[in-house]
Amino acid sequence: MKKTLIALLLLVLFGGGHYLYQRLVYAELPREIRQLDQTISRENEKLIAAQIIAGELQQVTQLIEGNLALSLKDSLAEDASMPFMDYMTDLLQEMDVRLVRIQPGQRVNMADYIKTPYILDVETSYANMVDFLNRIEKSDRLVTVGEFELSNSVKRSEESVKRGDIDRRPLAITISTLTLLKHR
Repeated sequence: MKKTLIALLLLVLFGGGHYLYQRLVYAELPREIRQLDQTISRENEKLIAAQIIAGELQQVTQLIEGNLALSLKDSLAEDASMPFMDYMTDLLQEMDVRLVRIQPGQRVNMADYIKTPYILDVETSYANMVDFLNRIEKSDRLVTVGEFELSNSVKRSEESVKRGDIDRRPLAITISTLTLLKHR
């Protein structure tokens, strides 16, 4: 009986010691580890956000440098930029957009930039036009879409059916390139 009582007492002491160790010493470590894991996660999120912003800033810097004219006599500041018009006509051809007319407009001089409008009359499908506008806005030039006019008359539709161009519609688009001016 004494042996059983001593074994039971040792078991209670061992169990109590194990319980106190778990509650007082060991419990603090997982809590501290969880807090450190949360801190690491927050810092990783900040790092990823900073890397994304840095990449976007680099792209913005390249875009600005590509559209920065040193003076009003710079080739980027011309009324009708031939490289841009060549890029646009190549893109129209690649996207299967039939160019009816392209007309550069009169440039507008602002304090910090020059706005050069282009009026495009094209015939194409809606899907091709959306793709063209997406591609032109992602080009190396700063481009804005000013107006978009869809001509959808019945007479035009009948002519399109006769030619076999059922999904082609005549569109008039006004886009403008923006050239930033460097101030001294």
